[in-house]
Amino acid sequence: MTTSETALPIRIVAAVIRDDRGRVLLVRKRGTQAFMQPGGKREPGEDDATALARELREELGCRVRQDSLRFLKNITAPAANEPGRMVEAALYEVDVAGKPAVSAEIDELRWIDVVRPPDIVLAPLTRDEVLPLLRG
Repeated sequence: MTTSETALPIRIVAAVIRDDRGRVLLVRKRGTQAFMQPGGKREPGEDDATALARELREELGCRVRQDSLRFLKNITAPAANEPGRMVEAALYEVDVAGKPAVSAEIDELRWIDVVRPPDIVLAPLTRDEVLPLLRG
């Protein structure tokens, strides 16, 4: 990777998915330690809704209820798994059809209370931006 590539932010779409108790779903990717929002990078030509639907289908085996897609905010934070890089996320709240399950590159998922998160490693984007936003 060239120096100019490392200076570019990683642009992603990320999802806030809640269960019926109001907890938020976090995932941990294979070979990593930090839990984060499900989502990922857009493929060429994808808009946010298409990219998020694809990522959630691949990672969690569930389908986005398109009428539920609600834009929350664009946020930026240090990347959890690429030292020295920043991540720019378009954050959406969504409802899903189907029960989220570990799939593709996901090793673990957790439903957490946003007010009292468990003592787990959280990605900077989740810890510093998403959870404070959700606490309101």
